[in-house]
Amino acid sequence: MVERPLVYVLEQIAPSAIATLRQSCDVVEPGDARRDKWPEDAHGIIVRTSKVTADLLEAAVRLKVVGKHGAGVDNIDLDAARARGIAVVSTPGANANAVAELAVGMALSVARRISLADRLLREGGLSGSPPQGFELSGRTVGVVGMGSVGRRTALLFKNAFGAPLLAFDPFAPDAAFAEIGAERYTSLDAMLPQVDLLTLHIPLTADTANLIDGRRLGLMRREAILLNLSRGGIVDETALHAALSEGVIAGAASDVFVDEPPSPDHPLLGLDNFVATPHTGAATSESMERMGMEVVAGVVAFLKGETPRHRVV
Repeated sequence: MVERPLVYVLEQIAPSAIATLRQSCDVVEPGDARRDKWPEDAHGIIVRTSKVTADLLEAAVRLKVVGKHGAGVDNIDLDAARARGIAVVSTPGANANAVAELAVGMALSVARRISLADRLLREGGLSGSPPQGFELSGRTVGVVGMGSVGRRTALLFKNAFGAPLLAFDPFAPDAAFAEIGAERYTSLDAMLPQVDLLTLHIPLTADTANLIDGRRLGLMRREAILLNLSRGGIVDETALHAALSEGVIAGAASDVFVDEPPSPDHPLLGLDNFVATPHTGAATSESMERMGMEVVAGVVAFLKGETPRHRVV
């Protein structure tokens, strides 16, 4: 009798994806008491935000594939996986629409001061005129990162608000810019002074850590909005706090932080011109379904000796 592969699902994914995985693999789900023993016998694992370190990969003598539920793989030691011949698959694009819609919602919340107005009403602090905001229609949007999320976000701003699009991504082909009608910039510093809204959609790497620092915030327009729906650490949080406090830029919103979740006394959370969500960019039922089914398809394909659709390592 041929042994069925054993796959540990370390965090909750869509039930339909679990059911699909069970058709070809034995499965240990997140609530199972064996969950933390995966290095002992797993042929495959599926993770969302759990850290997959070099030490864990070293101990996982049977492991063949790591499936990342989502696009970003900064929680997985890719060098260690590569050195041990362990494949890593991901689901780029599956969450693009969910993240893009949240970006638009966060931009509106900053521009129209929705979060502030809601809080004032709930706390009984509204006296006189309500907080005044500004409209997004016709304002220039700058996109950093022209992957599936960046392109989808850009199109939503273009279609909803008639936004002229500028974009920066040194690795994307010209076709990615042409597809959405964005003007390509080869210098981020040159693009920043031209945009009213800057939205970030890039992975966290050694090259992108603190990409938006105090100097680059100083290049932006005073009326500009910054959105970070990528990863904590791409924006220097201390520099952003200073820029928002001093009026260097008008406002910002972030779905991600260096430490997640941020503590309630995080300095940024005390600012009226800052909006935050707890890394919920992909948290829609539709997105969870797509990511779950795609990560399962990638893991199963590799375990069957087939070529997965999105292999990172």
